[in-house]
Amino acid sequence: MAELTAFVTGADHGLGYALTEALLGRGWRVVAGRYAPQESRLATLAAAHDERLTLVDLDIGDLRSVREAAEATLDRRPVIDLLINNAATLGNDGLERRISVGLPYDTIAETISVNALGPFRMVEALLPGIERSRMRRLCFVSSEAGCIARSHRSSWYGYSMSKCALNMGVSILFNDLRPEGYAFRLYHPGWIRTFMKGEEDLNADLSPAQAADAALGYFLDAEVDEDRLAMRDHTGAEWPW
Repeated sequence: MAELTAFVTGADHGLGYALTEALLGRGWRVVAGRYAPQESRLATLAAAHDERLTLVDLDIGDLRSVREAAEATLDRRPVIDLLINNAATLGNDGLERRISVGLPYDTIAETISVNALGPFRMVEALLPGIERSRMRRLCFVSSEAGCIARSHRSSWYGYSMSKCALNMGVSILFNDLRPEGYAFRLYHPGWIRTFMKGEEDLNADLSPAQAADAALGYFLDAEVDEDRLAMRDHTGAEWPW
């Protein structure tokens, strides 16, 4: 059986790095999107895995960066079997502001560009390689923050709006590409000990490795009803829209 190839965005640290490491451990070839080379451990990981890990510089908020990363990827890995859209920003500048003190509109717009539009930049740019795959699996890391039915915050405007928009975009993409044999996974990974707030969140429930193991259990599950789009979490529970 030929090796399968996955592309993981936001692979520098946290869940993205753990997903990259776990896929390598399962025998996959991985292309890892690297946002901050100076802060990344990916070079060390690549040295340990020879040709099975390819690093590309990537800012999913920048269309030119996405297109250059996709071109470099498809030159080396013409078939992409699995795309994991993991990269995201919390939008820390003014994150906790309520509307009575004024919202950080520039930060909100940037957060939406990265979190809501970035994954679709990736799908579009890598589509020629994904179309060559029999698997054609598109995975999107979303969040409970984008769930209107369970909305409880009085701030976090940009992040919550961005994930809600991501969910709608995935729904439209599902309608567009599912008839062509594409498979979809929309996922809330739980509360992870990441650095999205600038330092490690030690109060969170899951380590990145635990979160990656749970995520791959869903992303690689061949028994999912592919004709019904649902958002699930790390426990397997389904979330309302």
